[in-house]
Amino acid sequence: MWRRLIIALVALVILVGGIVGFNLFKEKAIGEYFASMKPPPVTVSVVEAEPVTWKPGFEAIGTALAAQGVSLASETSGIVKEILFNPNDKVEAGQRLVQLDDAVESADLAASQAELELAQTQLERQRTLRERGVTAINDLDVAQASASSSQAQVLKLTAVMNQKSLEAPFAGVIGIAQIDVGEFVPAGTVFATLQDLDNMRVDFSLPEQQITQVKIGMPVAATSEVGDLELRGKIIAIEPKIDQNSRLVTLRAQLDNPGQSLNPGQFIRVWVELPEEQGVMALPQTVVTSNLYGDSVFVVRTEGEGDQAKQTVEQVFVKTGRRSGELVEIREGISAGDEVVSAGQNRLTSGASVKIDNTVNPLPAAAN
Repeated sequence: MWRRLIIALVALVILVGGIVGFNLFKEKAIGEYFASMKPPPVTVSVVEAEPVTWKPGFEAIGTALAAQGVSLASETSGIVKEILFNPNDKVEAGQRLVQLDDAVESADLAASQAELELAQTQLERQRTLRERGVTAINDLDVAQASASSSQAQVLKLTAVMNQKSLEAPFAGVIGIAQIDVGEFVPAGTVFATLQDLDNMRVDFSLPEQQITQVKIGMPVAATSEVGDLELRGKIIAIEPKIDQNSRLVTLRAQLDNPGQSLNPGQFIRVWVELPEEQGVMALPQTVVTSNLYGDSVFVVRTEGEGDQAKQTVEQVFVKTGRRSGELVEIREGISAGDEVVSAGQNRLTSGASVKIDNTVNPLPAAAN
């Protein structure tokens, strides 16, 4: 009986050992099979590194303002008699916009003009009598003073009459009327806004570290928030004082506004253009990968010749510099003519085989 039990145990051990050994052999064989398999080349697109004409500059945000823009207000009180404009009319300098009731002032002016005529007649009479020696010099002085006083009164009432007629101080586009015919308006009441839209200006700020490179007369480009508008202009003023709280300097640029497409108060982005630089190595910003170890790119290397040629990638760490538009300056790590991966780099490791296909998310050359 013991003999049978021992034989059964030995057989069981042999069976279990065989199963375990087979599984170990299978796993090893599978591992060796997959280890011997070469992964297929990763399809990538590339861009050739080459020196470009670098267009440096500073970006800022600002608010558009009219070259001339005012809130029109009445100088004197009165009842609105006429409104002589429509919203968004283009008006000329000196054009009458609003007429206040001036009936009383007109009557006062007529009376003063009559008094002036009488005073001037009396003055001429006194001069004639004085020449004949039949009147005292004091009477001539009184007549002269009366005529001068009447003249001053006429000038005063004429000025009051002019204040009843509200005119455009400069040519521009007028806004919506803020008053109505028949309404009594106190002195200082704003009745509309007037904006010169042919020429615009924009105020913006730059950090104090950048201001030393900016000069009056430098060109600027301004774009709207949605990018549907681009205007050209130049810097016309730089604030001489730096804000001690923000460490920013305020600048003002004048913009051409053809078609009056830019409106006062509109948010715009400003690009201050610095002098161009030749021969700067630059790449599209999207080809550079950043991590804890620094910035890097994948460069395609070709091994072998002819049919035996093999393309692999090498991860190269680079030193980046300034940014301009879609480009970033490469100061170290890349040479002219290097083929840098521009799409598909998220699937790469250094040494991986690649296949170049620039129809996959292609990027323009860095020079463009």
